[in-house]
Amino acid sequence: MKISICVVAYNEEKNLPVLLNCIKNQTYCHDKIEILLVDSMSNDNTRRLMNEFLETKNDFYQVKVLENPGRKLACGWNVALANYTGDAIVRIDAHATIPDDFVEKNIQILSKGEYACGGIRPNIIDDSTPWKENLLLAEQSMFGSSIASYRRSKKESYVKSIFHGAYRREIFNKIGFYNEQLGRTEDNEIHYRMRKAGFKIFYSPDIISYQHTRNTLKGMLKQKYGNGYWVSLTLKACPGCLSLFHFVPFFFVLGIIITTILSVVGFPVLSYIMWGTYWTVAVLMSFLAVKGQKKNMQQLFLPILFFLLHISYGIGSFVGIIKLPFWKYRKNFDNE
Repeated sequence: MKISICVVAYNEEKNLPVLLNCIKNQTYCHDKIEILLVDSMSNDNTRRLMNEFLETKNDFYQVKVLENPGRKLACGWNVALANYTGDAIVRIDAHATIPDDFVEKNIQILSKGEYACGGIRPNIIDDSTPWKENLLLAEQSMFGSSIASYRRSKKESYVKSIFHGAYRREIFNKIGFYNEQLGRTEDNEIHYRMRKAGFKIFYSPDIISYQHTRNTLKGMLKQKYGNGYWVSLTLKACPGCLSLFHFVPFFFVLGIIITTILSVVGFPVLSYIMWGTYWTVAVLMSFLAVKGQKKNMQQLFLPILFFLLHISYGIGSFVGIIKLPFWKYRKNFDNE
């Protein structure tokens, strides 16, 4: 089976060399691997690094460097889908690393008859400092991030979504391409269409890839805000691809607003209950997050870090809800 590896990148000069080295070291036959490197109009050395990789080729079947003028991830994936020649394509985030057997293990699953597959995706940090370790703990925690299967499940199963997925060509031939109007939720939406079209998504814990956690609190808060914002807008595009869980931070922010108003007019009881419950859970989840970890003083800020992540996501969702009636949406994922 010939496989196409797709990487869409914007200003990833720091991590791209590591990822490209991971791709070079793949154990699957290189003469059956096509590499598609899509640059989203970067203004650093990302494009130069891609071109250098193209020039060396590294015995792969083919290497292509492509341009994504739309800049969004969905636009970049569509550039790849319009140009790949493999029997299947695997998408890898530019801010990630993969083990040497990553492609080989995906091929093993696809060769058994599955149409889409993926695996566990732990978070890692670029270099270890107490603060970055703290950010990693928050991102790894179910309370701070997500209950998605690809983060921690140890059982094979069919799932609703995967992160670094491998997909047979037949899928996109039938359902079309990514929805370019979406940001951050383009994978939820296309996985929903896959399932609706009858394609199952197979999860195997033996397939492992690693996502680099944001190195700064500012970067992490910006990411969470964007996630919340696009989750809300996706209600107009594809309500079925979201769950109630996606809106928990929104309801938290809404609860803060409502209980604050009630407190001002003389009914503070609900505010006491909400904040008492929240901080009790936040402290408890912080203890669970640091269990078995090397202790440092910055871990004392973990409950506050959880709070900031929830607030950032929730505010993003709130802004998205406000904008939702005014957002002009049209379907545009056909592979014309």
